[in-house]
Amino acid sequence: MRIAVCRPHVPFAWGGTEVMTDRLVAELRARGHEADLLTIPFKWYPGVRVLTQAFLWRMLDLEEVDGRPVDMVVATKFPSYVVRHPEKRVWLIHQFRQAYELDRTDLGQFGESLEERALRRKVHELDRVALSEATRLFAISRNVAARLERATGLEAEYLPPPPQELDYRCSEYGDFVLSVNRLDRAKRIDLLLEAAALDPALEVVIAGEGPDRRRLEELARDRGLDGRARFVGRVSEAELADLYGRCLAVFYAPVDEDYGMVPFEAFLSEKPVLTTRDAGGPLEIVSDGDTGLVVAPEPGEVARAAGRLRENRAEAASFGRAGKAIAAEVTWDRAIARLLA
Repeated sequence: MRIAVCRPHVPFAWGGTEVMTDRLVAELRARGHEADLLTIPFKWYPGVRVLTQAFLWRMLDLEEVDGRPVDMVVATKFPSYVVRHPEKRVWLIHQFRQAYELDRTDLGQFGESLEERALRRKVHELDRVALSEATRLFAISRNVAARLERATGLEAEYLPPPPQELDYRCSEYGDFVLSVNRLDRAKRIDLLLEAAALDPALEVVIAGEGPDRRRLEELARDRGLDGRARFVGRVSEAELADLYGRCLAVFYAPVDEDYGMVPFEAFLSEKPVLTTRDAGGPLEIVSDGDTGLVVAPEPGEVARAAGRLRENRAEAASFGRAGKAIAAEVTWDRAIARLLA
């Protein structure tokens, strides 16, 4: 089949969506399909841009390209799923969250003016139309599927994507807790830094880039964490695998995360995951006292949990092994078989 995989792209940004869609195209090609990735740069602010950006996807003609038909499109997150096609399948990463559960929070976007409230309602209407056009509707997590049903009444089938392919290994249960994330306020990496400020024995390594890096580095300096909090930026695949292999545990506690590949990557490295009770998607696989520790989103609780793992490395190892058994079940063979069925 000729398959077009659609994703919006924020220039100069890189994260789980990019990893997932690039790998999806590669896996489709490996199975004999003619697959390609289609992207359009996405800028969602100021608020009036949201719908105009969505309409760019709506205007595309993907039924045929260069005189040959396109058999299927696989759209992912807002606004790519606004695209039209008679065989549109949606593997939903997330909707425009600022118009839904993040509205009227610090992470929201729409103000209280009549114009902005109307704009938010139009995003809802567009979602109901565009997503109801899908011939098959999947969601990357049960959390995303539940949000979708609450917002639109549409039901999506749970279909988790596998994490990126790395040289996963467990070299040791070292002295540092690892954070792998885009440096964004919603990822709450400051919780880990504040925990380190409370526990002089806690060392952290923060991998990733993003708009919140400067604030986080200033926070680390203000808390006197020089030498105990290392910002390593965006690292190579080999370096990332090495960090996973040597860390004690992985901290991953965004606000109501969609899914989160990081816990799967941690589990494939046989490392426990430290998360919070309001983290959303990660709670589907991180079970307290089984594959990691789940605590209140408070620095003191994070510090105590990290200390428990440091003082009980055999327990940390048992959590990691239990997680690996879960992660091993999520494969591209299963995902693509269901996606194309």
